[in-house]
Amino acid sequence: MKRAFVLLLHFGYQEAMSCLFPVSIFLALALTHLIDNPIIPRYDLLLLWCLAMQIFMVKSGLETKDELKVITLFHLIGLLLELFKTHMGSWSYPDAGYSKIAGVPLYSGFMYASVASYLCQAWRRLDVSITGWPRAWFTVPLGAAIYLNFFTHHFIGDFRWILTALMFVIFLRTRVHFIVRGEPFRMPLALSFFLIGFFIWIAENIATLFGAWTYPNQHEGWQLVSLSKISSWFLLIIVSFIIVAQLKHVKGKLSQETKGHGITTD
Repeated sequence: MKRAFVLLLHFGYQEAMSCLFPVSIFLALALTHLIDNPIIPRYDLLLLWCLAMQIFMVKSGLETKDELKVITLFHLIGLLLELFKTHMGSWSYPDAGYSKIAGVPLYSGFMYASVASYLCQAWRRLDVSITGWPRAWFTVPLGAAIYLNFFTHHFIGDFRWILTALMFVIFLRTRVHFIVRGEPFRMPLALSFFLIGFFIWIAENIATLFGAWTYPNQHEGWQLVSLSKISSWFLLIIVSFIIVAQLKHVKGKLSQETKGHGITTD
């Protein structure tokens, strides 16, 4: 029991450190929600906060320059999705701000970037490796199809459940391995997708409570975010994980130092 407790504490600590950037965003959301600031619009202040936090993490060594590149990519991917979704009325950013483009504040991209930050940090801190990773001609089209479905389901059918079924088939033999105080653990990759997606859904409820964005059913007052959003985050995590894993796989091939990046394919 003592050993299990120590391992759990260590795992919790590493997870908490991996969530440093996402937690900083929630802290900013809470403070700007509770404290009135008549000088700088809230969305602009949040953007400055996120930029300052990113600079701090790189300068302090908490984040590597390679991880910053991945996070920047996710910021752009997320911002594109935000521009489309707000245009379609899926959610909105009602407050004023100078750093808004087509109704979308630039800080919003950092909320997607924070997911990438967590994945990169956890990968390094827990010495994550993957076995049974499918070939790129399976994973890349799947990731692209999932991302495109976020756009196309407004015009044609929603294929999320078909894509989810394909995910289970493609990653059937894929396992995530991680180290906690020298002890090896592993779990099915699909389970990790669900767990991360579920906790992001919890975080989304906190974010909407603090007014990060507003769903149509929350205009009259805050309500619990629909459980269906778990499937959306589940799919988005798959896209995020595929991008991070493929980039690490490519980097490992180029450097011929796959040990430590640990992705073995079928």
